Amino acid sequence: MEPEVRVLRAAGGFGRARRLLAAASWLPCVALGLALGSEPLLTVLPGHHCRPDPSLLPPALRTLSGPALLDASVPRLGPARAWSPCLLLSYSEPTPRAPPNGTRSCTRGWHYALPAAGLLRSPVTEWNLVCEDGWKVPLEQTNHLLGWLLGCVILGMGCDWFGRRVVFLASLVLATGLGAGEALAASFPALLALRLLHGGALAGASLALYVARLELCDPPHRLVFSVGAGLFSVVGTLLLPGLALLAQDWRLLQGLSALATGLLLLFWGFPALFPESPCWLLATGQLGQARKILWHFAEASGVDPENSPEEESSLVTELDVLSAGSPQPQHHWVLELRHTRITWKNGLILGFSSLVGGGIRASFLQRLAPRESAFYGPYFLGAGLEVAATVFLLLTVDRWGRRLVLLLSTLVMGLASLLLLSGVQYLPGWTLLSLSVLGLLASRAVSILSTLFGAEIFPTVIRASGLGLVMAAEFLGQAAAPLADMQGRRGFFLQHVVFTSFAILALLCVLLLPESRGRGLPQSLEDSDCLRRSPLLRGRPCQDHLPLLPPSYGQAQTRRFRDG
Repeated sequence: MEPEVRVLRAAGGFGRARRLLAAASWLPCVALGLALGSEPLLTVLPGHHCRPDPSLLPPALRTLSGPALLDASVPRLGPARAWSPCLLLSYSEPTPRAPPNGTRSCTRGWHYALPAAGLLRSPVTEWNLVCEDGWKVPLEQTNHLLGWLLGCVILGMGCDWFGRRVVFLASLVLATGLGAGEALAASFPALLALRLLHGGALAGASLALYVARLELCDPPHRLVFSVGAGLFSVVGTLLLPGLALLAQDWRLLQGLSALATGLLLLFWGFPALFPESPCWLLATGQLGQARKILWHFAEASGVDPENSPEEESSLVTELDVLSAGSPQPQHHWVLELRHTRITWKNGLILGFSSLVGGGIRASFLQRLAPRESAFYGPYFLGAGLEVAATVFLLLTVDRWGRRLVLLLSTLVMGLASLLLLSGVQYLPGWTLLSLSVLGLLASRAVSILSTLFGAEIFPTVIRASGLGLVMAAEFLGQAAAPLADMQGRRGFFLQHVVFTSFAILALLCVLLLPESRGRGLPQSLEDSDCLRRSPLLRGRPCQDHLPLLPPSYGQAQTRRFRDG
C-alpha cells in the first residue's frame, strides 16, 4: 500500500468529515450550471422579418397599415408562405397595381417575435445579429467554447501548481466580475471578449471543484459523488429558463448569474467548506499543510490521530514516515507525461473519445431541431437525456467496469450516427427520431465517463492538467458545430461524416484502455505509468518501466520506487 494511502486511512478514511465535504461540493454545481448553461438562451434566434418601409412603396400604397402593409412590403417564401426574414419587396413603377420586380435588404431594421426563450431582449435583438450579421452568432458561440477550452488547459495547470482551492476561489472571483461586466457590455466586440474570459473562469472553477471532490472520495464512492454533482448541475440548467422568464432581459439574467457565483464565495471561501486537497498536498510534499487538514479529518471522524488499533498505524506515525528526510515540495508540469508511455497513451485515447462525444452531438441535435420549432423542447430534452445518461452510468459503471461501459456507449453512438448518415432517405421518421435520441444519450455518457476515467488514470501531481486536456477536447468538438453552422447544410453534412468516422476509430482505441474500477488514485508519475490490469498487482511497482523514468526524478526517488 502506498504511504499516501496509509496516511488517508489513518486519518479516518472516507469518514464523516470527507463525506460531508464531498456532498457539500454538489451545491456550487447549481450556480455553475446556471452560468455554463446560459449560452443557448443568449443566442436563441427569434422569428423575425424586415420592418416595412413605406418610402419604398408606390405613393398609393404608403397609407396601408397592419397585415396589408406587410403583404405589400415583405415577400413570402416557401410552401408555408412564411415572411422572408431578410428581404423587402422593391417596385420599379409608382402605380399601385404595378407588381414588385425584385427584392432588397432591410432598411428599417427587423421585427422580432418576442419573447424568445422568455427574453424580451437578447444580444441578438439588441445588436440585430441576423441576416448579414448572422455569422456573429456562431462566432460568439465558438468564442465562448474557446474560453472554456483555454480555461481547462491554463487553469488546469494552475490547479497542479498552486492548488485546487486557490484556483477555485480565483476562478469564482473572476467569473463574478466578468459576469457582471457582461451585463454592462456596451458593444458586441466587448461582449465577445468578456464571454471568452468568462468561459475560461467558469471552466477553471468547475475543473478545480471536480478534481477536489474526486480526491476526497475513496474508490467505491467516486462514481456516486461524481454523478450527484452532475445531477445538481442539471438542476441549475433547468432553473435557467425560469430565471429568464422572470428577468425577461439578458443583462438582468447575466447579473443574476454573476450574483449566484459571487454568493459561492461567502460560503466556499472558508477553508472549512473547501479545504485544500490533502492528496495533492501529500503528493507534492507539502506535509505541514496536509498535517493540519488530516488532523481535522481524523478528529471529525472520531479517530485518535496519536493512537490507533494494533493492526493499524496512527496518523502521527504515518506522517513521520513521510516526512523522514525533510522532503521539499515538488511540482510537475503536464509535459512530463511524455516520459510515461502508458499514461500518455491512455490520456490521448480518452481525449479523443471526449472530442468525438462532444462533436457528434450536433449531428443528432440537427435531426431533432426541425421537429421542434420552440426553444424549450430541445433544451429540456437535452437536460433530460443528460439525467438519463447519468443514471445509466450510475447503474452500470461500478457493476460492469469503466472500460466496458465506455466501449458500449461509443459503439451505440457510432452505430446511431452511421445509420442516420446512410439511411436518412430510407428510414421512417420515428426511426430517425429514436436514433437521434439514442445517439444523444450515448454521446452524453461517453463525455461524462471519459472525464471520470481520465481523472482516475492521471496521477495526482498532474491530475488537473491531464483532466483539463480531456475536457478541452470535448469543448473543441462542440466548437465544430457553430463553425459548421456558418457553412449551412453542406458544413453539417461534412461534420457528420467526419465525426462518424472518428466514432468508429474511437471504438477501436477504447479497447486499449485499462480498467480503473476499484483502484486507488495514482499519486506520482511512476505510480500512474505502472498500473497493471491484474487485480493481484495493484499498487505494486513494475520493474520493466524503470528505464522509462527521466533522470530528473533523482536516484533517491528511483530507489524508493524500486523498493516499493
